[in-house]
Amino acid sequence: MISYSSFAAAKDGQTDPKGVEQEVVKTLKASILKNADWAMKQQPVTVTAESSSRSAGGKHDFYSEGDYWWPDTQNPEGPYIQKDGMTNPENFVAHRLAMIRFSKIIGALASAYKLTGDQKYVKQAMLHLQAWFVNEGTMMNPNLLYAQAIKGRFTGRGIGIIDTIQLMEVAQGIIVLQKAMESGVLAETRKWFAQYLTWLMSHQYGKDEMNAQNNHGTCFTMQVASFAKLCNDDKLLDFCRDRYKNVLLPDQMAVDGSYPRELARTKPYGYSIFNLDAMTTLCQILSTKTDNLWDFKTADGKSIKKGIEYLYPFVADKSKWPLKPDVMYWDNWPVAQPFLVFGANAYDQTNWLNTWTKLDHNPKVEEVIRNLPVRNPLIWLN
Repeated sequence: MISYSSFAAAKDGQTDPKGVEQEVVKTLKASILKNADWAMKQQPVTVTAESSSRSAGGKHDFYSEGDYWWPDTQNPEGPYIQKDGMTNPENFVAHRLAMIRFSKIIGALASAYKLTGDQKYVKQAMLHLQAWFVNEGTMMNPNLLYAQAIKGRFTGRGIGIIDTIQLMEVAQGIIVLQKAMESGVLAETRKWFAQYLTWLMSHQYGKDEMNAQNNHGTCFTMQVASFAKLCNDDKLLDFCRDRYKNVLLPDQMAVDGSYPRELARTKPYGYSIFNLDAMTTLCQILSTKTDNLWDFKTADGKSIKKGIEYLYPFVADKSKWPLKPDVMYWDNWPVAQPFLVFGANAYDQTNWLNTWTKLDHNPKVEEVIRNLPVRNPLIWLN
């Protein structure tokens, strides 16, 4: 149980990490209990509830379509063509929405359980976990063979693996709930995640996504780290630490802390925020007392702190953004980005935390929610 003593900032704009958790509770307590009340009333909805005739998979296979691919006006029945940054509203999104809903439910229930210790939240969470990962009639197959397909081009792509970032708060929620869960449900759920990890690390789609040189590569490693933590897979956790130090940070970040490949996109602001959120979440998952990624620096001085310091001024005051506005959803960013609260927790920065408290903690825009896999920071703070 967490005490609700008031948050007190220390000198020089700093506070202690425990104060960060207290401020998160103070900011989110009402919404946590409200969201948990909603989650208690929800029945499971998995990938078996809806299907698409365009899917090459079966009833239990997750299916989605590439966001920026559209019908060719010159050849309406032919292969789709790309419009970078422009989301096609006619794409099949039912499975993605069901997974986001699932993530919201488990995140809300785990947060409320951490806040109150009430077993009713655990019981409700297990109902949904069994539907997605255990029950033969409703479970999802532990692979992503048919994600982000493109009509006339691909039945699935490695790039689609980014869709399961929504399972990270499910995995983290289970970690919070596990001591109170039925052992059989916990074991079967871990088994599913272990099978998915095996697929991620062995299938060509997983290898393609792992080697992506932008936010997709970051999000692949972030997912592997999240799921490996649930499965107590130390080998994969070490793999992710090595990947962060020797590939992701040095190859993606410029010496000023920016991400040039994200800045080159048609939505540079949103993508920069998204990639920084992912890298800070990686640090939050993987850091230990003996291997603290928050303190890690490359030989040329790149660090996650420098990444936060680069982007923070443009989140605190969006009008300072030096590039053109994003082609879509420019008005919807930023929200309560996890890099702010994780960074405040790691570096004792009150100004980052204060900015986080003032931003939107309950975004309604679907695209924002999809790109905000960490929506319940309380379950990530130790």
